Amino acid sequence: MSDHAGRAPGRQRWLVHAVLVLGAALMVGPFVWEMLTSVKTLGESTQVPPTLLPQTWQWQNYGEVFERLPFAAMFANTVLMTVGRTLGQLVFCSLAAYAFARLQFPGRNVLFVLFLAVLMVPPQLFLIPQYQIMADLGWLNTLQALILPGMFSAFGTFLLRQFFLTVPRELEEAARLDGANPLQTFWYVVLPLVKPGLLALTILTVLWSWNDLLWPLIVTIDPERMPLSAGLATLHGQYDTPYTLLMAGSLLATAPVILLFLTLQKHFIQGIALTGTKG
Repeated sequence: MSDHAGRAPGRQRWLVHAVLVLGAALMVGPFVWEMLTSVKTLGESTQVPPTLLPQTWQWQNYGEVFERLPFAAMFANTVLMTVGRTLGQLVFCSLAAYAFARLQFPGRNVLFVLFLAVLMVPPQLFLIPQYQIMADLGWLNTLQALILPGMFSAFGTFLLRQFFLTVPRELEEAARLDGANPLQTFWYVVLPLVKPGLLALTILTVLWSWNDLLWPLIVTIDPERMPLSAGLATLHGQYDTPYTLLMAGSLLATAPVILLFLTLQKHFIQGIALTGTKG
């Protein structure tokens, strides 16, 4: 009886590991296929039935990406767009979240409900008014058009508000007794205590900004002004698509995010996990 009871947890452990390995294979499979396709010839990439390995590894596909696209300019645009949006989210969302969590002002709850209502509206509905605003400002096909609409979000405000609510009020009262004004209390006392929330918002904003495609396609037409997501989309033609170059460019565009994840893996997992535990 004891041997059977001892073997049961072992079988369950092997079953869990098998499911995890299968899930990992399903997640990594498309990435491996992308990497192999990037070093195939165009004929091999469209061959039916498909081939797994290329006969000759076409490493020159990566060089051709730089010839077909202003890759360096697009990469710089992507970095600037991502950094600008992330900094904006951290500044504006944290200020708004602290106001909703701690400051007392007329209509606070009603205004916060309106903020939450924005989360239920499909983001595509905002494209036309945002485009009109950019056009009226004369910012179409500029870097600020890529950055400005993404510098604030209702989700970021809601997320950081939940973290601010977990900070004990006694700390803020002690700061006020020492003569700190609300802005000093926010900056020196409260903000350092919600670093996990700031980290989670940073990670989510970086991933969203780096992968954003629809808005850049709408407001930019010059390849020199496009981020990588929109630039790679221009390779997709109506009658002819160079899948090998598309995969090579996608792999190059994905590499910085992968390296960032590997470097900050511990903080990434901690930040994402905490988004579901604070309330």
